[in-house]
Amino acid sequence: MTASPSIADVMQTSAVIPVLVIDDAATARPLAEALVAGGLKVLEVTLRTPAALDAIREMKKVPGAIVGAGTVVNPDQFAQAVDAGAEFIVSPGLTQHLARPIIDAGVPFLPGIANAADIMTGLDLGLTHFKFFPAEANGGLKALKALAAPFYQCKFCPTGGITEASAPEWLAFAPVLCVGGSWVTPKGASMAEVEALARAASGLRG
Repeated sequence: MTASPSIADVMQTSAVIPVLVIDDAATARPLAEALVAGGLKVLEVTLRTPAALDAIREMKKVPGAIVGAGTVVNPDQFAQAVDAGAEFIVSPGLTQHLARPIIDAGVPFLPGIANAADIMTGLDLGLTHFKFFPAEANGGLKALKALAAPFYQCKFCPTGGITEASAPEWLAFAPVLCVGGSWVTPKGASMAEVEALARAASGLRG
């Protein structure tokens, strides 16, 4: 059995992690195939719809895909996501109640942080990799640069309001390993269009 990748490995696999809200599990596998073909192997399926867990199961069938669960807010959801095959966990915020079972299970974890207190809570738990969320609403790149300065050991994945146009500026900041975005899967796009958007996104890191 191969060792599962660390959250650092996951974050450095692709410049952009697609944040996916899937309403119909039947669309999950073709979507994953298009994204992976375009060079985006790390896929975050948000637990915002009844189809999410089945979507994770379907996407796991795609060779090369690294499939995780997002919008995980409690230990029950964590257990369900892992049972569905999720390889990493993303949460919108950070609580010890959620973090402890994920850390104890050794599952790669990317918790959301918005301020210095959140980061200090994460450091106390032994975490150094965080999702800066919601990125634009929290003051954008200027705010993250201010936060990152005293926490030099930390790495970030900004998510929330980031676009294809703004992503390169975020990615140019050294503590940012990747960004999360939904622009690669616009509503109504064909799989060929998704693959083209994924290919463009995968080349954003200079």
